[in-house]
Amino acid sequence: MSDVRQHADEIHDQFSDHIDVAVEDVEERLRTLVDEYKVPMDEARRSVTNHYLEAADLEREDISRGGSEAANVEDVDEPEQWIDLTAKVIELWDPRSDSVAQVGLLGDPTGTIKFTKWAKSELPTLEEGGVYELQNVVTDEYQGRYSVKLNSTTVIEELEEDLEVGNDTSEIEGALVDMQSGSGLIKRCPEDDCTRVLQNGRCNEHGEVEGEFDLRIKAVVDDGLDAHEVIFDKEATEDLTGLSLEEAKDMAMDALDTTVVADEIMDDIVGTYYRIEGPTFGRYVLADDVAELDGPADPEQLLIKARSM
Repeated sequence: MSDVRQHADEIHDQFSDHIDVAVEDVEERLRTLVDEYKVPMDEARRSVTNHYLEAADLEREDISRGGSEAANVEDVDEPEQWIDLTAKVIELWDPRSDSVAQVGLLGDPTGTIKFTKWAKSELPTLEEGGVYELQNVVTDEYQGRYSVKLNSTTVIEELEEDLEVGNDTSEIEGALVDMQSGSGLIKRCPEDDCTRVLQNGRCNEHGEVEGEFDLRIKAVVDDGLDAHEVIFDKEATEDLTGLSLEEAKDMAMDALDTTVVADEIMDDIVGTYYRIEGPTFGRYVLADDVAELDGPADPEQLLIKARSM
């Protein structure tokens, strides 16, 4: 059995009890992405799975809870899992696509996680500050950040209670020892609700597109005990380097080469000591608050921290 067919069978098995779809149709979608658009298999599988999640027009009474298990936010560590969450709506954001009804942040005592509710699902509206039992949500992952999708199989019950939300903020003090590939001036997919970084002008899901410029740093910070992967978004990168997106674009245009931006940033920050605070998503810390330090963190404080772990 081919690798594509094996993945098609697994996706088909996931949805065969809920929608009428032939495994050959699933395989054809996968092959189009993998063979024609050269999308990596894990991204192709994610795209096809999301397609069936969005497209499925399911009757809730046909869905039993046997396919999902109660979980906490901290338990979400792999995609394509059907789970039940009891969570509080911490914040709502403006959707970037007509296909999305609501998007925001959920929280429970173990942490926070992004959620997306599809417009086609016709589910009740979630309110900020409300606590809900969410049955049959599906986990998703992108670049180490996990999220959950509310779809037409999801059952929402509002609870008359409050819920304490855990703090998943990390604090790191250490030397920025490396800047990984994919840093500097990058281009992202312009399609609605897609922020994937383009590779050679191609999005893994939408194929060849005209990208939009963005600034990003993917760094490794060593605190003397562990190496932490840290992501700086555009705002954090501009604050850290003093280099704006427009200045970075001008620099790349003058040199006819976008890599000069990453080289400039690397020379500026590698070897510098920082205190970084921000939420943790998967293996990444997202830099929200950054302060430059004069030198290495206090070894005695590092020892105290190590003993407390």
